[in-house]
Amino acid sequence: MKIICIGRNYADHIAELNNEKPDEPVIFMKPDSSILRKNKPFFIPDFSSDLHHEVELVLKIDQVGKNISPKFASRYYSSVGLGIDFTARDLQNKLKDKGLPWEKAKAFDYSAVISSHFIPLDQLPEKQIEFRLDINGTTRQSGNSGLMIFSFDELIANISKYFTLKTGDLIYTGTPAGVGPVKINDRLQGYIGNKLMFDFMVK
Repeated sequence: MKIICIGRNYADHIAELNNEKPDEPVIFMKPDSSILRKNKPFFIPDFSSDLHHEVELVLKIDQVGKNISPKFASRYYSSVGLGIDFTARDLQNKLKDKGLPWEKAKAFDYSAVISSHFIPLDQLPEKQIEFRLDINGTTRQSGNSGLMIFSFDELIANISKYFTLKTGDLIYTGTPAGVGPVKINDRLQGYIGNKLMFDFMVK
């Protein structure tokens, strides 16, 4: 199973981090050891003092595909979940300043929270999917798939030019504005619409 992540896919998030709008999807990957399932607690690693949440819609690939045309991309997924791409922002900034890869800041163990269930797309009333992250009962991030720079189908077409997609692969599709630090004893709850997708503690 591959975990493929997309950066800079919401204009408001690009603006808050003073990044440039990309001409094509920004792709990075996480190993399978980064997955955090079943609402298990997330333990802040000792190598970061500025650990940020980034809530994202997640696609699960249904079948093998390579060089997929955008017009056929919808055949390769049928459900959506919710996840968090945890980011060691202080470490990421240091690595970026040196022009170095920043996997250590993004792909560390348990940095990819994933909901325990996925919602079939045909059960969602709207094509533009609303989602949010609440921390200690207060909404910190909210997004809508209609505001993505690159749509689900465009992402799958682009990714599959470089990587063969296989059944069970996960695609984290980017985060909206509102990213920020988490601290010990924070409670994180993620929703698609009004449906609770995950609920876990930071330790």
